[in-house]
Amino acid sequence: MSFRTSTPTPTPATRSSFSARFAGRLSRLTWVDIVVAAAVLVLLYVTLRVGKGTTVSFSISRHTNVDTSVGRLPYDAARSLLRMFVALGISTAFTFVYAYTAAKSRRLERILIPALDILQSVPVLAFLTVAVTGFVALFPGSMLGLECASIFAIFTSQAWNMTFSFYYSLTSLPRELDELSRSFGFTRWMRFWKVELPSGMIGLVWNGMMSFGGGWFFLVASEAVTLGGTNYALPGVGSYAGAAIADGDLGKVGWAILAMAIMVIGVNFLFWRPLTAWAERFKNEQSEASEVQKSYVLDFLRRSHWPRLLGRTLRPAGQALNRAGRVFGVDDRPLAVDRTRQRTGDIAFALVAGGLILWGLIDLGHYLYDHTGLGVFGEPLLLGIATLARVVVLVAAATLVWVPIGVKIGFSPKLTRIAQPVVQVLASFPANFLFPLAVWFFLKTGLTINIGGMFLMALGAQWYILFNTIAGAMAIPTDLREAMDDLGVTGWQRWKRLIIPGIFPSYVTGGITASGGAWNASIVSEVVGFGGTTLAATGLGAYIAHATEAGNYPKLIAGVAVMSLYVVSLNRFFWRRLYRLAESRYSL
Repeated sequence: MSFRTSTPTPTPATRSSFSARFAGRLSRLTWVDIVVAAAVLVLLYVTLRVGKGTTVSFSISRHTNVDTSVGRLPYDAARSLLRMFVALGISTAFTFVYAYTAAKSRRLERILIPALDILQSVPVLAFLTVAVTGFVALFPGSMLGLECASIFAIFTSQAWNMTFSFYYSLTSLPRELDELSRSFGFTRWMRFWKVELPSGMIGLVWNGMMSFGGGWFFLVASEAVTLGGTNYALPGVGSYAGAAIADGDLGKVGWAILAMAIMVIGVNFLFWRPLTAWAERFKNEQSEASEVQKSYVLDFLRRSHWPRLLGRTLRPAGQALNRAGRVFGVDDRPLAVDRTRQRTGDIAFALVAGGLILWGLIDLGHYLYDHTGLGVFGEPLLLGIATLARVVVLVAAATLVWVPIGVKIGFSPKLTRIAQPVVQVLASFPANFLFPLAVWFFLKTGLTINIGGMFLMALGAQWYILFNTIAGAMAIPTDLREAMDDLGVTGWQRWKRLIIPGIFPSYVTGGITASGGAWNASIVSEVVGFGGTTLAATGLGAYIAHATEAGNYPKLIAGVAVMSLYVVSLNRFFWRRLYRLAESRYSL
């Protein structure tokens, strides 16, 4: 016997009831709702209008020269912003997948985390060199290929820091949250969205902000694409500034700096400040803070009916996704495992992974041996010592300067509102924009680029420590701080008992990304030029920059490989030990 079900046909009364409810909701719309709707429509229009330029065909006559007229700057700024946000979206998706996989699979973790160390150390220029050929082959004759290559380069300057941050938050999940997930029998899908992501949200948002600043830092490099020996310049503030610097036009460099400052402040006000204020709701504490972060944009959106209306509209889709997420299984991982079975799996996995890595290294060795010989590694190994010394001095100095400042900012919502846009502008400022001033200063004072280059490297590295310290300080529960106040614990004892344990995990994340960022920044900081004057330091960054400019792929590969070796070794023997210390002693 079979039963047939049918969907009831809407009656005129049903349709009129729905129309009445819809009309009733529209009648409750306020001027705030109208402003929000208009802003969204304008944003969509501008995005579509600017995005049309990414699909036109490219030609040598149109895209090798940069139009540096001031009237082009608004359009160039919009193109740069579009690339930055597309790269940020891809970086966020990558972070969720990569960090989750590394945190949940002990065997894959042994490959993915060292691979992340290597990826962090590979220069943006190296990624861009490889990506251009592939993306242009996918979209022949279209600007979309060059745009994808540029977005990929920006992605490589954003993703690694976010991934490190979220990976740590997954591996140091508070015990009570883990127990809550198990006791309620959450599916892995629900555990991720209800427990793990909220737990790491504050660090993820602040590292996302820092990564966005890292994208600005390499904007000049990512918007200049080389294909077949021809340099193509994509419309953007980075390419505009690069052309103005090459021409020695200080006036147009000033306009580019002004456009960059306006964009950074605008993005901070409209996007990052509302996001950081919203992320405060995920702080793990038992008492409410007396002061909280505020955002005029977020307060304005909360006065609108659109978020609640959108939430009700999307609720069925969210429930359907939760039901579909059951295919990932329930959070019932055993607390004890079979050691013999685990050991056998580890050996098999190590043999397969090690064999593949060994095969790749042998093939790379054959390539270098046929073209230059293995002696090509000698020079970059020696030059790497000079860059390593700069990195160590930079990270140590940044720690002493920015950790106390970051704690002060993180503990004070009022100070955060003032400092956040200032720090965001400083963190986002590309070192290339300061090359004219740097060249003039170095020549006037006689300061060698071997020392002065460290200050330019700091522009791309020190902010990771500051942002992570701020995030760590903000995540310290208010009730713990109030308990310290009640007990009268101040000075060094307060740092020893509360502040250092509270910020240490975040600091380690900032330190490891600052170290990798300093190595990457050395490529654009150890060779500076303005007009016809070029200054070059002794170091691995300058070696890679010269090899890239000359198109010497064997030297480029050797330089990148040596830089990866230095970064991975530093991470393995120093930063990873601090990671393990943070997991064992300073996890909530």
